Amino acid sequence: MDKKFTMHVDLDSFIPATEEEKAYMVQMRESSTFFRDGVKRLLKNRVATVSLIIIVLITLASLILPAIWPYSYENMLGVQPGKPVDSSYNNIAPFRYGETEKQRIANGEKVFPHVFGTDSAGRDYFIRVVYGTRISLAVGFFASIIVLIIGMTIGSISGYCGGAVDLVIMRIVDIIYSLPDMLMVILLASVLKLTMADALEGTALEKIGTNIISLFIVFGVLYWVSMSRLIRGQILSLKEQEYVLASRAAGSKGGWIIRKHLLPNSISVIIISTALQIPNAIFTESFLSFLGLGVNAPMPSLGSLASDALNGLSSYPYRMVIPAVVISLIVLSLNLFGDGLRDAFDPKLRN
Repeated sequence: MDKKFTMHVDLDSFIPATEEEKAYMVQMRESSTFFRDGVKRLLKNRVATVSLIIIVLITLASLILPAIWPYSYENMLGVQPGKPVDSSYNNIAPFRYGETEKQRIANGEKVFPHVFGTDSAGRDYFIRVVYGTRISLAVGFFASIIVLIIGMTIGSISGYCGGAVDLVIMRIVDIIYSLPDMLMVILLASVLKLTMADALEGTALEKIGTNIISLFIVFGVLYWVSMSRLIRGQILSLKEQEYVLASRAAGSKGGWIIRKHLLPNSISVIIISTALQIPNAIFTESFLSFLGLGVNAPMPSLGSLASDALNGLSSYPYRMVIPAVVISLIVLSLNLFGDGLRDAFDPKLRN
């Protein structure tokens, strides 16, 4: 008789499964998080991964090399107290030496080469490029943090409160959008130079100068509006979700809901916007330094190095090319890395 129509129990169905059968039938997946999944997708993007490696290498080089390099960014090699100025150190070509250094080499001493030569004042150009990269990266990162804090705070308040609060904040945002940022930097730099020059004297901010301080102020006053709009739009859609309603019904306050529910679920927008803000800040700082509104001399930045190279462009074109290539490499790598972050962390772009 066919087993389909019998009442007898099939004992073969109760035989314990083997390990191979268990592995075939039960496919367990390791528990993961949103951030971990995003990192896995990011590492699969070769362009974003290479861009991240380039950013890390440039950042580490700008932090480590000034501590071990034998030359200083402000040390004029041909100037010594009580001795006449040795002009042979000025405008040395890459991997060349001054007259005094040639004599030391002839005497058997080891002299570290000038990889990028020296500038018109006899300062090692390589360490000035490295130090200028550090200044430009620091300005970019700190300006992005300022934009992140202000934009995230105002955007979350505007999106969660809505109503009159949202209306007032958005009108303020519209007004700020109409202000010319470059003109504001120039005006603030002129005003702060007169009012804060004496106050900064003798402090750590004296080397940075009032121009960079005015740039930070402008970033804090003007550049947060795009970030706040993105976060506001994200929170407007998230605050209608059931878990937010349940949190309200449980008696949670608005600030707690924003910190625990809304901002963590907006993390993709926050990460992407911050990553794309850094190259914008670096390019703005380099552009202002090129115009002479950057850091105070002798402290270099990539923009000021490019500006100084204009005087000897026909004789020493590499001095213009080197900082321009570094700026382009940093901005391009950050933009490509930001695109990779967007592809990895934006839920709308998942396949």
